[in-house]
Amino acid sequence: MSAEQGGPARAVPNPPTSLDPDDWSALRADAHRMLDDMIDSIARVRERPVWQPIPDDVRARFRQTLPRDAMPLADVYADFTDHIAPYATGNVHPGFMGWVHGGGTAVGMLAEMLAAGLNANCGGRNHVGIEVERQIVRWMRELFGFPDTASGVFVTGSSMANFMALLVARSAVLGPQVREGGLAGEPLTAYASAAAHGCVVQAADLAGLGRGAMRRIPFDAAHRIDIAALRRRIAEDRAAGFRPFLVTGSAGTVDTGAIDDLAALAQLCRDEGVWFHIDGAYGSLGMLSPEIAPKLAGLSEADSIALDFHKWGQVNYDAGFLLVRDGEQHRATFAAPAAYLRRETRGLAGGSPWPCDFGPDLSRGFRALKTWFTLKTFGTERMGAMIAHTCAIARHLEARVQREPQLEMLAPVTLNIVCFRYRAPDGIDADALNAEIVADLHESGIAAPSSTTIDGQLAIRAAIVNHRTTYEDVDRMVDAVLQFGVARTS
Repeated sequence: MSAEQGGPARAVPNPPTSLDPDDWSALRADAHRMLDDMIDSIARVRERPVWQPIPDDVRARFRQTLPRDAMPLADVYADFTDHIAPYATGNVHPGFMGWVHGGGTAVGMLAEMLAAGLNANCGGRNHVGIEVERQIVRWMRELFGFPDTASGVFVTGSSMANFMALLVARSAVLGPQVREGGLAGEPLTAYASAAAHGCVVQAADLAGLGRGAMRRIPFDAAHRIDIAALRRRIAEDRAAGFRPFLVTGSAGTVDTGAIDDLAALAQLCRDEGVWFHIDGAYGSLGMLSPEIAPKLAGLSEADSIALDFHKWGQVNYDAGFLLVRDGEQHRATFAAPAAYLRRETRGLAGGSPWPCDFGPDLSRGFRALKTWFTLKTFGTERMGAMIAHTCAIARHLEARVQREPQLEMLAPVTLNIVCFRYRAPDGIDADALNAEIVADLHESGIAAPSSTTIDGQLAIRAAIVNHRTTYEDVDRMVDAVLQFGVARTS
């Protein structure tokens, strides 16, 4: 009786070139140990420092030559345990408040393991990985109020999504011939706030427009783009012979979390006949929260949105996403028919269009699975409550800073980012002092905020993104800031 008919499976020796284990039981034991250790690591994350520097002898291990001989998996894992795991970024830890990094979840970790087991290339073809990604596209249409004809695609992150959105906008204004003839001397100009993320400017550079083609518009006291200044600059550029084609609004700026007046930007773009893109890297997922969503009015009017599930969405890295209102324009920007990508109506080569028709990547991991697991497991209500809670913690931190005479706020708190600093006594460089305090915090392992510059002053920047962060965690950070400030000024 065959195994398919219910009989015992017959062991088949591995060919000498196979990379499968000779002993699956031993692999299973190693795998269970690894999984248990990683679950323990997440469950006990508060027992270790947020971050610690890599010792010189550990760095030296990563300068060894290419390995020629095999090594037992258990020994490789021991190397990981001793020399890799202790020195990670730290964004799993609730004390990580530096950059806008999500904390991930144990659920996402398990989903990533399952995706690795399937080892699916989600560039295209007719398999379920593509259907899972299409379901996320449908869910994002629903969340952002986009039409059924809108398209979406997973990418590494919003840096790539913002770049791709610029390419779609460029193709929309110049037509399909841009893919053959290039810009052909077209003097295109694009616009974004001076507070926009650097990748927005980089997109113009990568697209061949040049960094100067991305006009940086001043922002107001609330760190939102100055609409009147934007309108004036567009008029000036048109009068000078330039061709405005794109405005990028920010839904959560990188420095302060400010949200541009998206509804006003949408109206301006309609008036000017230009593409309206939103960099919503983390802030756009505030739509999951009934408390935050009203701050994002106008988001549903965008032509395209860039976002990261791995930030406020807490999906394990990486899981960026681009949503485009005009799915046909999106596809026309990237689709590249080739003999080796022949589409059929039946079989594995069916299921067109494929994700590779909506972006530059043909080889693509199964990012949609961990996003699907996260949204299915926790649901939008719990996700929205988590997002609102991070903002509540930021308001708590703001109030704590305002109560401390030695501290001062440097920017308004719109969402979940708090920019403040320690007041330096006369004769002490405040910027240098606060930079040292940030480094002291990192090296102490207590907390890991970042720094930025607000109105020419260096700020301690705390971004409350991790779902594990509590009121007590930010109070502990403030206590440490005060302690290090006194130690450095006494």
